[in-house]
Amino acid sequence: MQGSDKYLAFMGMAPRRIPHWEHWSCPDAETYLTGIDYFEHPRRCRQRMAELYPQLELSIPDGDDPIPRPEEPPESGCGAARDTVRWGAGQTATWHWGAGCQTAEEVFAFSPLEQGDFTDIPVVESRDYRDEERLYEDYRSGYPAEWGDTPPEGEAATAGFYNTMFMWPLLTFGWALFLETCLDPRFERIMDEFAEINRRVFRTFARLPVKFIVCHDDIVTSAGPVCSREWMHKYVFPRYEEFWGIVRDRGKEVLFM
Repeated sequence: MQGSDKYLAFMGMAPRRIPHWEHWSCPDAETYLTGIDYFEHPRRCRQRMAELYPQLELSIPDGDDPIPRPEEPPESGCGAARDTVRWGAGQTATWHWGAGCQTAEEVFAFSPLEQGDFTDIPVVESRDYRDEERLYEDYRSGYPAEWGDTPPEGEAATAGFYNTMFMWPLLTFGWALFLETCLDPRFERIMDEFAEINRRVFRTFARLPVKFIVCHDDIVTSAGPVCSREWMHKYVFPRYEEFWGIVRDRGKEVLFM
């Protein structure tokens, strides 16, 4: 079978060049490698990067106007650690997830399905999930119309979802409230509703002209699993099997991250 190195690697078919996922976020390195100041000439710099390292598939700005150089963020207090640090051409974000709920009772009163529209709620996957057909049209617009329902043979066309299950309550309520409420029986209804939102997502993915679905959930830390095996086997793992079955039945491969 012919295909890009990415496609062959995803399929376990031993490409000649083994690709890897490169998170590129270092303007100073681009300046050094190209000899063109990234901040003075962002387009020219990226064009040269594309010539030198096409495998990075870096985006190229439309214009070449200078962009501001990032400043180190100020200390958040006398002697305190910074809330943010420089990251690429800007600063990192801060972990302020779940600002919409302040108490456990507010968590238990929250209905993901009644909310439906998460466009203005910072949960990474901030979309409107109320209408499945509109959700499909939103995702479908990201792929060439001429593909129809199937990507070209050997094309590593991919769709991805950050909140496969575990991230939904974590991002919606924040770490502290999530850990405070997740063992309460009332939390079951909330997870059931998040699962229904994701059924809409994966039914949508099943219709897209893609071969691969990248799913993400931060279910562990460097110290181990966040929640117990029992909790994960009740709320998360069975949903993985269900969601991935929806897209696998349409011939798609799932990559879990």
